[in-house]
Amino acid sequence: MVLGVVVPRRRDPAAPRVVHRTARVALRVTPGQRRRCFGLLRSAGDVWACVLEVNGWRRRRRDAPLVGYQELCRELSVSGPGTFGELDSTGARVAGVDLGIIHPYAVAGPDGAGLLVSGRAIRAEHRMHLADTKARRRAVARRAPKPGQKGSRRWRQYRRRARLVEGRHRRRVRQAQHEAARQVVSWAVRERVGVLRVGDPRGVLDLDAGRRHNLRLRQWQIGRCLQVLTDKAVLAGITVHLVDERGTSSTCPACRRRVPKPRGRTLTCPHCAFAGHRDLVAAATIATRTPGGGTTTPTPARVPGVITHRRAGRHLPGAGQSRRDPRRPNRAARGSVGPRRPAPPPGGESLAQKARIHNQHRTPGER
Repeated sequence: MVLGVVVPRRRDPAAPRVVHRTARVALRVTPGQRRRCFGLLRSAGDVWACVLEVNGWRRRRRDAPLVGYQELCRELSVSGPGTFGELDSTGARVAGVDLGIIHPYAVAGPDGAGLLVSGRAIRAEHRMHLADTKARRRAVARRAPKPGQKGSRRWRQYRRRARLVEGRHRRRVRQAQHEAARQVVSWAVRERVGVLRVGDPRGVLDLDAGRRHNLRLRQWQIGRCLQVLTDKAVLAGITVHLVDERGTSSTCPACRRRVPKPRGRTLTCPHCAFAGHRDLVAAATIATRTPGGGTTTPTPARVPGVITHRRAGRHLPGAGQSRRDPRRPNRAARGSVGPRRPAPPPGGESLAQKARIHNQHRTPGER
């Protein structure tokens, strides 16, 4: 199979126009791939002819021409899926993304599909690193040099070790954040989503919520999560829009009434008895909002029914079942039930051995 690629030559300042040449590139493909390539080529020709015709109609009506990819996808989606082969209304599908600490990304798709990316391993990494840092500082507090005093060799070695541990912690968290964003973009590509509407939660950084919650917000790294997701989405051809996310986690998507903010992960409406995952409800509401719009949502939100669960940070210590964080003390957790015991048989017979009774006080007539 030979494809023709138009390559522009270097323009000569004295030449009146740009001269192009065609480069022929040979590809070794299977018969199925060959049929698909020619099908895509025919679909691209149909799309080009459709764009010329639609823009001709718009010019006669004195409307704005189609100049953007998303506008073209929305125009082509009217003809129905499959009209242009694989080049149909991919970019017209919109999904909402809700950012969080426990779930860095909760995505609600257009066809009732949802994605939950768990970030509990990232949160555990932050907690264990903070506890380990405090323990190391307490251990060397007595040997720490005073202000203005030069440290010893042992102190310089300790500072070098602390910098190494801090750098390793940052690399682990950064890799987990990239994994979470990559899972969202891969899911969006499989679901043929062209627009991601992401709720912007950076307004909560201006609120004082106490010492503990302020620490959680600082470890959340909202700006980095937004930047990583945007970079990977742009590389995949997906547009990202930031919308207002105020009230999305405390608004019922069925009756559009305010509900008490849940303490757990399940949102239950006392007015219409609706129940759903709190983060997915917020993502579904975010998908209906427009960039630059207010907090009202005129269209009802569709909560996902088919949920895909993913986990970010599998490389972190203690994230897998067979791995254990070396920083965690080797003792049972508070409130642990201890080792698991086998279940009793169906008949109700006990698995314990029968007790042996040694009675040394026998009557004279007994043998």
